[in-house]
Amino acid sequence: MRVTDHQIGSASSHAPLEWSAINWRLVQENVRAMQIRLTKATQEGNWRKVKALQRWLTRSFCAKALAVKRVTENQGKRTAGVDRELWETPQQKFAAVARLKTRGYRPRALRRVYIPKSNGKMRPLGIPCMIDRAQQALHLLGLDPVLESVSDPNSYGFRKNRSTADAMSQIFVRLSQKASAQWVLDADIEGFFDNINHDWMLGHVRMDRSVLRKWLKCGVVDRAHMLATTAGTPQGGIISPAAANWTLNGLETGLIKHLGAKWGPAKVQKLKVGVIRYADDFVITGASKELLENEVRPWVEAFLAERGLRLALAKTKVVHIDEGFDFLGWNFRKYSGTLLIKPSKKNVKTFYEKLRTVIGSSISETQEDLITLLNPMLRGWAQYHSPVVAKETFSRIDTLLYWRLVRWAKRRHPNKSTEWIRWKYWRSIGDRAWVFAAGVSRKDGSRGWMELYSLSSTPIERHKKIKGAYHPYDPNWEMYGELLQQERMLNKMRYRTEWVKLYVSQRGMCALCGCAMDMDTGWHDHHIVHRVDGGSDVLGNRVLLHPNCHTQVHSLKLKVVKPASE
Repeated sequence: MRVTDHQIGSASSHAPLEWSAINWRLVQENVRAMQIRLTKATQEGNWRKVKALQRWLTRSFCAKALAVKRVTENQGKRTAGVDRELWETPQQKFAAVARLKTRGYRPRALRRVYIPKSNGKMRPLGIPCMIDRAQQALHLLGLDPVLESVSDPNSYGFRKNRSTADAMSQIFVRLSQKASAQWVLDADIEGFFDNINHDWMLGHVRMDRSVLRKWLKCGVVDRAHMLATTAGTPQGGIISPAAANWTLNGLETGLIKHLGAKWGPAKVQKLKVGVIRYADDFVITGASKELLENEVRPWVEAFLAERGLRLALAKTKVVHIDEGFDFLGWNFRKYSGTLLIKPSKKNVKTFYEKLRTVIGSSISETQEDLITLLNPMLRGWAQYHSPVVAKETFSRIDTLLYWRLVRWAKRRHPNKSTEWIRWKYWRSIGDRAWVFAAGVSRKDGSRGWMELYSLSSTPIERHKKIKGAYHPYDPNWEMYGELLQQERMLNKMRYRTEWVKLYVSQRGMCALCGCAMDMDTGWHDHHIVHRVDGGSDVLGNRVLLHPNCHTQVHSLKLKVVKPASE
């Protein structure tokens, strides 16, 4: 895939003169090369070199441009900070690159907003200004390779190519066998993001200390009141997940080292101690209840206290695997010696309440609009639980959803019979009866059906866990990472075979900028000759683009060229 030179420009040894002239593929290659050098220096323990390379990276044009690109293309690009400034035009984005300087930099206070949690409480988020978000994204480029080099093997939260499914699979590895650990410390940290000790972070996080101090002490504006920040790191910042991971790094390796020093490596194996962590949520397996309560828990409490944290007494408990425990929306429990992982009751209830709320507030919506609202919710929830034992749960939610939709239809037509409602809203399609479907017009002018996504039709497929030692910035892991990424992308696209063919033919690269597409960046299906201009849906007229690249193609009227060889 390629585009003509005048469409995206070409890079030289000098910085380009405008935003549209930046060669993003070259930018990413330059930043990647520096991150690889950072990884090597960290693995060698050469911290002076690490500091010098970070300083070099955060002052380079490529890193600054990539930081601005990230904050102007993510989901929060239209959410302003206290200065109400947004970077929407190419001119504003290019000017922002020159503003990213460390000397004289002073961050503005965070704008505090509140979002609802699943338990009905409100979660505070701190929204930085655009310039501060870009500074965080810039320094994260230099911090992340170092963080990956020192992270625990079984830490899965907010790290490249790692997910909740990987954490779930590791728990299965630790608990599924007959000889596996039978006891689990189900831990919960009280007010994690609000209580991290600033002095500890300033003394241990390997980045520019003066910049980190300014971020930690910048304060927040809450309901027009300025509040000082003396502890914690705000949720909502780009660098917050990295700060959280750095704070808890060593929980796994430190605990194993402590137990090994006390009893020796051979005895530690018999203790069956394993730590599985996702961000600030973690569980620890062990051979006995006494081990977890008398040895492991005191060490964990001391580990957290050093960082200004403590366990929540009401939520932290030691449980037997036959009793089961909830983690990341799943319930882990052994039934007659067999470990089954199912969607947790709390997760199922929360999801159904969300469906009920959407349907109840959509009485005035058409059937087609309601299906458009529900399908992304149903598909996303089903895909999250597709690696576990969820068929029974899917069928139950399908049944509850059916009766909820019957009630929705009867409220829309209170004077119509049940039989009339059935023939208006439900259809027999193929070998399936009672399908909630709306008639729609296809692109070729014919009529078709828009169906409600069926949870029970979701295939259950076991997740392939990432290797704990995987390092996204280490060249030795390059091939493994590419194959894993491709496998997961193709698995996500499995419901659209034409996307699979396009992705493979483009070798996973965006047809406009030439940079890799993955589950973090997402992708859009673009027609080279627009459908309104008579373009067809054949694969020869379609390419995959990054969502932002797709926007640029249409707004700037760029022409994407597909080579004849493809």
